Amino acid sequence: MDPETSLLEVEEAMSKAVDYLLHEFSGVRTGKASPSLIDNLDVHVHAYGSTSKLKSLAVVSVPEPRMLMVQPFDPSTTQDIDRAIRESKLGLNPMAADRSIRVPIPELSEERRRDMVKMIKQLAEEAKVRLRAARKDGMDAAKKMKAENVLTEDGQKDFENDVQELTNKYTKSVDEHAAAKEEDLMKV
Repeated sequence: MDPETSLLEVEEAMSKAVDYLLHEFSGVRTGKASPSLIDNLDVHVHAYGSTSKLKSLAVVSVPEPRMLMVQPFDPSTTQDIDRAIRESKLGLNPMAADRSIRVPIPELSEERRRDMVKMIKQLAEEAKVRLRAARKDGMDAAKKMKAENVLTEDGQKDFENDVQELTNKYTKSVDEHAAAKEEDLMKV
């Protein structure tokens, strides 16, 4: 394995960790209605005998600033979707009609905002753990390449410095995204 490929693999792993964090952040509500809030909920559909993501079972739209409208492709899945939204950790109370589900987005209380901030910090820490794992993989690759005489001792040090710079860059990115989401959550 050559150093460039190894470094690209480390960077790709770190980039994926940050992308996953942003994906998770999109599911944390900030008091505004957004389809991404419930798009990725897992819905167990009894009629199909399987679990699917909500976005593959229905169209989610925002008819009003504090309301989501869920329109299932198959009306028989309405009850399953309603149950999945109720049982999620989002604290939402959907109202099922004939062929659609209205989901009002309540105002966040101060206590709920603080809980959400704790969840944001936990998600950010999980992303940092992924970054550290990618860093360790990079450092291990450097030692392996040194042992196989692909890298010199100076080359190993340079490679490890490059991995550390990537780690610092992506850790800073995680911190910035977490701070921005926290600020957005705490706005009243």
